[in-house]
Amino acid sequence: MAETDLKKLYAGRILELAADIPLSERLEAPDASVKKRSPLCGSTVTVDVALRDGRIVGFGQDVKACALGQAAASVLGAVAIGCSLTQIETARDQLAAMLNGNGPVPADPFGEYAVLKPARDFKNRHASIMLALDATVEAMAIAAAEAA
Repeated sequence: MAETDLKKLYAGRILELAADIPLSERLEAPDASVKKRSPLCGSTVTVDVALRDGRIVGFGQDVKACALGQAAASVLGAVAIGCSLTQIETARDQLAAMLNGNGPVPADPFGEYAVLKPARDFKNRHASIMLALDATVEAMAIAAAEAA
């Protein structure tokens, strides 16, 4: 990939999302917290969740990632409240398929992940993009298991 392709990737809507991450405050009393790290680039995301009836009623995240990881966390933060574990797992799987196998954009309410389609060609950035969803799935699973 040319350097100009990488510069184009880090532009426009991705930078807007990265600059304005919703729910970026940690929760005081989460049902579960999970920290994920991308070994390739060192990006980290810590997610806190509070669940009621299997749905997210409280969400917080601490994002220390590249602009792509920040943009992905921003998309999630905008729609996380009210989501079930199945919805988050589906979004994670659809985003991975979009990045790795030219799958479609994740279904609503996660359609904003379309902005990350240009990252398909940058495999070394995929782990950072997936951090927030991976951490949320794990945190929700932990919270559900502890509630059972």
